[in-house]
Amino acid sequence: MSRLENTFKALKQNSKKALIPFVTAGDPNPEVTVPLLHSMVKAGANVIELGVPFSDPMAEGPIIQAACERALKHNIGLDDVFAMVKAFRQDDDETPIVLMGYLNPIEVKGYDNFAKLASEAGVDGIITVDMPPDEAEKYNLAFHAFGLDTIYLVAPTSTPDRIEKICRNSRGFVYYVSLKGVTGVAHIDTDSIAEKVSQIRAQTDMPVGVGFGIKDAESALAVAKVADAVIVGSEIVKRVAEFANNPAEMQQSIAELLTSMRNAIDNYK
Repeated sequence: MSRLENTFKALKQNSKKALIPFVTAGDPNPEVTVPLLHSMVKAGANVIELGVPFSDPMAEGPIIQAACERALKHNIGLDDVFAMVKAFRQDDDETPIVLMGYLNPIEVKGYDNFAKLASEAGVDGIITVDMPPDEAEKYNLAFHAFGLDTIYLVAPTSTPDRIEKICRNSRGFVYYVSLKGVTGVAHIDTDSIAEKVSQIRAQTDMPVGVGFGIKDAESALAVAKVADAVIVGSEIVKRVAEFANNPAEMQQSIAELLTSMRNAIDNYK
């Protein structure tokens, strides 16, 4: 059983929901990332989503685009990301880490080589934004052979047939993108989220995580009531940028955000 499976199983047994924060590896500099990951786990994160910097992050809004730019100024590439995961694993062998990025760097490495390196580093799952499940046979085979979960995105516009195909190719959990457009938008519609999550659950027994538009304890709670995992990205990355020159304040600000979300998610009746 993978770390992701173990984590979601334990949470379900305790009637809890997962809190999954996102940060971009190497933002604002390489020294900040690993301590920040540990700080987020201590603040209540159950799974870490670690962004792989990319020059053309098409699914991202300006906040995460800027994070990629800051990381790329330090020439952060896949080998650096793997090294960060290895460093994290020296003190934490339980918290799952999911890499989120784009297909081009993976293809440059080669599927088998990438999967081997990721697995050896301690990565648990991969979200590749621009990999459609229709074309993922070799990708899935390579990643599953090395024990990596492949996580695919369901959009608000996904049809039932499309959802079935996405679920069939997914492992670990299914990621529902709750809004049309890019990351960092301001408003979520919980009724429409509940409806779509219900459609996804009709196709799979896997946990369903919801991301895009979650920015505070109130929105985290609203999503936790209908989904298995709450994924928060842009609000965290915004604080990384705000406190780029003060890592201690950065960790504190992000920890306060995650703690407020954790408390809201855990204490609702």
